[in-house]
Amino acid sequence: MKAIEVMIVDDSAVVRQVLSALLNAAPGITVTHAVANPILAMERMKSQWPDVIVLDVEMPRMDGITFLRKIMAEHPTPVVICSTLTEKGAQTSVEALSAGAVAIITKPRLDLKQFLHDSAEELVSAVRAAAGANVRRLAGRAAAPVHPTVKHNADVILPPAEGPRAMTQTTERVVAIGTSTGGTQALEEVLTALPRVTPGMVIVQHMPEKFTAAFAARLDSVCQIRVKEAANNDRVLQGQALIAPGGKHMLLRRTGAQYYVEVVDGPLVNRHRPSVDVLFRSVARCAGANALGVIMTGMGDDGAAGLLEMLKAGARTVAQDEASCVVYGMPKEAVKRGGVEKSMPLNLIYRDILAQLAGFGN
Repeated sequence: MKAIEVMIVDDSAVVRQVLSALLNAAPGITVTHAVANPILAMERMKSQWPDVIVLDVEMPRMDGITFLRKIMAEHPTPVVICSTLTEKGAQTSVEALSAGAVAIITKPRLDLKQFLHDSAEELVSAVRAAAGANVRRLAGRAAAPVHPTVKHNADVILPPAEGPRAMTQTTERVVAIGTSTGGTQALEEVLTALPRVTPGMVIVQHMPEKFTAAFAARLDSVCQIRVKEAANNDRVLQGQALIAPGGKHMLLRRTGAQYYVEVVDGPLVNRHRPSVDVLFRSVARCAGANALGVIMTGMGDDGAAGLLEMLKAGARTVAQDEASCVVYGMPKEAVKRGGVEKSMPLNLIYRDILAQLAGFGN
C-alpha cells in the first residue's frame, strides 16, 4: 500500500522538525517536504503534490487561509490545520474550516515541542482521516481530533433509562444534530438553508475547546436563524441553534413543555467531549417522539448508539448519505446498527428539519 505523502507548511523550524519526526515514525506516512511558507510550498508542489498538507495559518509572505483557498480552487487536497489555541487563532481556524480544511490540531504558544510529542497519536489520526476524506465535498466551501484515551460510552455521563419510557406529546419540537470531520461545512450548508422560523436545534460538532464560540459566531453571521455556543440552562427556542461548547458535554433537559440544555464536565465519551451519544441519549429520554435526530459526516461511531436510542423512543432519525459525506463513518455505523430511518443527501436535510416544526409523523 502506498504511503500517505505529507507536506508540512509552518514558519517555525521547531514545529517542522518535530512534526516531521513524529509523522515519519508512523507506519504508512512519509513527510515529503517541510517548508517555512506557502510560497515555498507552491514551488515544491509543482514537481510533487502531497496527499495531505499540515498547515499553519499565521505565516509571513502568504497567510495559510489564502493558500488554502488557492489549493481548494485549483487542486482540492486534504488539509489539516495546526493552529495556536488563542481567541484570534480560533477565529482564523474556523475560517480555514469554512474554506475547506478537514481537521484542526491545536497547539499552545508555550511548551510546544512537548505538546506535539504528547499529541502524536492525535496528529497521526488526523492525517490518516484527512487522507481518506472526500475532498470534492470540501472544495470551494472540516473535525476534530481523535483522542488517544480509553473509550467510554454515554453511561459515564447519563445512565441508560430503565425500560421503555413513554414521552408525553407537546407542541414543542426539537432537532438534535451530531457531526464531526467535514461537519463545519455540512452544518453551514444545512443551517443557511433554513428560514427564520425553525424548530429549536441542539448540535454537537466535534471541535476543540475555544473554537466552538468562534464557529457559532461565524454561523450566526451567515444564517437567518440565531446560532450561539450553548451555555448552561439555555432554553431551546424556535429559530435558534445551540452548539455544544468544546471541552464540555451538552444534554437536553425538560421542564414541563419547555426544553433547555445542561452543559457539564465529564470524561471523554467515544473519545470525544462533547459527545454526540451523550446528547442523543438525553434527547431520547427527554423528548422522545417530539424529536428528530440527524447524524452527519464524521469519522468513528459517536452518535450511532444514541441515534438508535432516539429511534426506539419514537423519534424520527435521518443520516447523511455516503455520496455527500466528507467521511462516511458516523452515518455508516448508525445505519449498520439500525438507528436510521432514512439516508439522504446533505442538501435535502433541511426539509426534514422544517417538517419537524409541524410535527410530522406525530
